[in-house]
Amino acid sequence: MVLKLYGWTRSIATKRAAIILHEKQVPFEFVDVDIFKGEHKLPEYIAKQPFGEVPYLDDDGFVVFESRAIARYIAIKYAHRSETPALIPPTTELIKTAKFEQAASIEITSFEPYASVYCTEKVAKRLLFNIEGDMQKAEAAYIELVARINVYDKLLGETRYLAGEEVTLVDLFHIPWGEMLTVAGGVLDLKPNVNRWWTDISSRASVVAVQDGAKTIEKY
Repeated sequence: MVLKLYGWTRSIATKRAAIILHEKQVPFEFVDVDIFKGEHKLPEYIAKQPFGEVPYLDDDGFVVFESRAIARYIAIKYAHRSETPALIPPTTELIKTAKFEQAASIEITSFEPYASVYCTEKVAKRLLFNIEGDMQKAEAAYIELVARINVYDKLLGETRYLAGEEVTLVDLFHIPWGEMLTVAGGVLDLKPNVNRWWTDISSRASVVAVQDGAKTIEKY
């Protein structure tokens, strides 16, 4: 059975999950959930995703939600595909695993909280809802984000990617908000190592494949 990814094609989290499916070259059916019609709050959807958020993945009846959990599930299930990047270090390699988990924590605590607020107030509210964002909130988030980008630059001066010399899920988790940051402007190109890293990961085939949103992929 082909995996089914349920989500809104333009959502940050949906794109995050779709990128990993493309990285591991896993065919999947995309089921578009119209959040503007409230389809993610319908009882049949809540039965699968109790928080009423997008996306969730249905693998022949097994349902997993939260985009990062979906990504890990895909990376582990298809770890045998040696022609694709591993994306997660083997648990037998303790130091690589520790570096990966450290980077994963950095992304979710030091990047997304500030990137999401900055992009939402600076760009997303206007583009999606035609309302003006709170520029004071945007500026405060920008200041915090730049401080953390400075640390990223130091880390990326030591290794090619955030968890080491090989691309992992953590790098790719940055893509959806990173793309919006390029629209909002003035963050990812501030520091040379961050700029080099961003140019690298944002040009991957998996990222290009979802630039216009997630869609069904029947085969590779």
